[in-house]
Amino acid sequence: MRLLCISYEYPPIGGGGSVVCRDLAENLVKIKYNIDVVTSGMKNLPSDETINSVRLHRVKCVRRFKHYASSPELLTQLIPSYYKAKELVRSNKFVLNHTHFVVPSGIVSYMLWKKTGLPYVITAHGSDIPGYNPDRFNIEHKIIRKLWKEVITNSKMIIAPSQNIAQLIRKHVDVPIEVIPYGHDILKAENTKKKNHIIVVTRMFRRKGVQYFLEAIADLKTDWKIFIAGDGPYLPSLKAMAKKIKPSVNFLGFVRGKELEDLYDSAKLFVFPSIQENFPVVLLEAMAAGCAVVTTNGNGCAEVVGEAGLKTDICNAKQLREALE
Repeated sequence: MRLLCISYEYPPIGGGGSVVCRDLAENLVKIKYNIDVVTSGMKNLPSDETINSVRLHRVKCVRRFKHYASSPELLTQLIPSYYKAKELVRSNKFVLNHTHFVVPSGIVSYMLWKKTGLPYVITAHGSDIPGYNPDRFNIEHKIIRKLWKEVITNSKMIIAPSQNIAQLIRKHVDVPIEVIPYGHDILKAENTKKKNHIIVVTRMFRRKGVQYFLEAIADLKTDWKIFIAGDGPYLPSLKAMAKKIKPSVNFLGFVRGKELEDLYDSAKLFVFPSIQENFPVVLLEAMAAGCAVVTTNGNGCAEVVGEAGLKTDICNAKQLREALE
């Protein structure tokens, strides 16, 4: 059975949503599905490549950073993705198009359905839902409100990773929603030697709450090493904040692959102080690596962790400090 997948992010580009797309595709090919993925390209990445039996088709578009794309950059991948997907549909017998992200990928799938009749389902991931992300896309969602609803209502099924995302979608449109949590491989290497490391792994936006973590550790008397991995527009502000406090903080930048796995495996404690999430993959990765977890009661975070970690109120450095201690 052959499936088309449209996702504007796919590793090494993107964050948690791209990892989910990759892991699902690679596991589907193991049970004899044929998968073609249409995704964004970047400099130094081949336009066509097969990785672990998943066929990748990267289209030409404007994208400066692996971890982040602006709204104008997202627009540049719409038409190239549509034409590449249409070309693939004409030469392959796809039974379904599984799309990741309502925006921008869902717009491509909607256009493709109108032209070819190929049905699509959408997995929503967070910022593609109006009202989810207070940092970004508020104006954009207002502009495309009617189109967004058309994309949603013509999908055969909407998949949400969490009850939080499902409820947010229902605020805007009444459609069938299947809640399917993200999957993750929990099999890790034995005899991993944990060190006295505290790690934070996230994209650097205000809603990720790293500023409250820095406030919480200010003057914390500890010999544990502290590492923050990730990149994004809020990173300069966080670095400036970290310079004013002790203990020292090691900023690692954008980390991926084996380096990220080693970071998880070495750490005893993982902190994720986010204010709003869909179903954060970093929490799955940290728990799978055997890290103790401190996170928040923010939407998405608590649903993933359950009783497997300590949870604090959002934006509460005092509670976060107590949890760390």
